[in-house]
Amino acid sequence: MAGKFYHEGIYRGPNVAARLAEVNLTVCGAGALGSNLVESLARQGFRQVRVIDCDRVEEHNIGTQVYGEDDVGGWKVDILRNRLFRAVGIEIDGVNKRLDDKNAAKLLKGADIVVDAFDNSTSRTTVQHCVRSASIDCLHLGLSADYGEVVWDENYRVPSDVGQDQCDYPLARNLILLTVAVASESLLACILKNEKSDWSITLGDFSVQPLQRRVDG
Repeated sequence: MAGKFYHEGIYRGPNVAARLAEVNLTVCGAGALGSNLVESLARQGFRQVRVIDCDRVEEHNIGTQVYGEDDVGGWKVDILRNRLFRAVGIEIDGVNKRLDDKNAAKLLKGADIVVDAFDNSTSRTTVQHCVRSASIDCLHLGLSADYGEVVWDENYRVPSDVGQDQCDYPLARNLILLTVAVASESLLACILKNEKSDWSITLGDFSVQPLQRRVDG
């Protein structure tokens, strides 16, 4: 009988799901990018996943995140944990805490790869300092209006906050899903082929382009 990852196995190879199941992945943020990415990765074979987020589901999250109307008011990490257990039998480690300078080293300890899907520069900076100190691979994901980016930490510079209320950002669901797909493929390329590539995504022209690595000098 075909298993849960049957089609992925046909496409990527019969041993890929077992390899992904060994990876300790920590995702920082369970919002638009984080929640959709975690669900996608769980359906591809990842089994050891920690998700860090301290927010509750709000009604405006329904259109862009994996949560539904019945989830409004609940903690994102708890709902995501229950959702993925029902869907694919994975029990993620949901951490309902705000990541900061005091707890970052403890919360990110043991990760093979960290994904930064936070939506503010303070939290992104904290993640970057921690992964660089601990020599942990880190993939940063970001969105802004029509633009998304997927950038490995070696080439990442934390952007400044735009000064706009997070609830009022222009944000298209299709851009989120495009960025999540590119991020997922970037993670798989790193794990399975030891390759790292940075990408920019623009929705208006449906463009996915490699980012040129910066050379500081």
